Amino acid sequence: MDSPDPAAAAAGSRLTELTDSLARVRARIAAACAAAGRAPDEVTLVAVTKTYPADDVLLLTRLGVADVGENRDQEAAAKAAAVAAEGARPRWHFVGRLQRNKCRSVVRYAEVVQSVDSVRLAVALDQAAAQVRDAPLDVLVQVSIDDDPDRGGTLAGAADPDIGLGAVTAAVAGAPALRLAGLMAVAPRGWEPARAFDRLAGIAAAVRAEHPDAGVLSAGMSGDLEPAVAAGATLVRVGSALLGMRATLR
Repeated sequence: MDSPDPAAAAAGSRLTELTDSLARVRARIAAACAAAGRAPDEVTLVAVTKTYPADDVLLLTRLGVADVGENRDQEAAAKAAAVAAEGARPRWHFVGRLQRNKCRSVVRYAEVVQSVDSVRLAVALDQAAAQVRDAPLDVLVQVSIDDDPDRGGTLAGAADPDIGLGAVTAAVAGAPALRLAGLMAVAPRGWEPARAFDRLAGIAAAVRAEHPDAGVLSAGMSGDLEPAVAAGATLVRVGSALLGMRATLR
């Protein structure tokens, strides 16, 4: 009798883990939507697979996950190529802080960049996207909820010509190779998530008044997706609650 294939057994075990955790996350999203009087299909799950292998992305796509997030270009570019080589085509979101010299790489695999936080970055991303893309790249402008630019994000109440929210949204909206899809934010440390996301909802409403098509709101992660959904999030970025705390890439 042939001995069991350890690799196949490990893949089967991991598939079971991901199946169970995905069901739990989807149940949380559905419950949060019900509590907020929203339909579950109003919220898209972005599986944040940073530090996890391409095999996990492939398993998630088998389970119906269509949107995948990464935050480092060097890791994401290689992972996207490996996943594509296996015939899977998830929608890649770049969710980390983006350096302008990485724009040419990111636009080759990402369908959404969620972390544009300066006019200079918007210009660099537009130039890079124009060289390799046939359709505009979806962009979310990152907002600093507590107006602290050190952690990334535009400043909602500032007229700064490079990192003021109004200046950046205008730059993205006016860029031929970009499409202003909406906003992204992370709840600041020390803030109650509900308070943070309520402030974000107000900022998002003001942006939509000026840019009606910018209706995407990316907010909420493993620990705070419920208050984000209550505040109107349309994308939630979930990593550890979905992928667990298994050994990660180095």
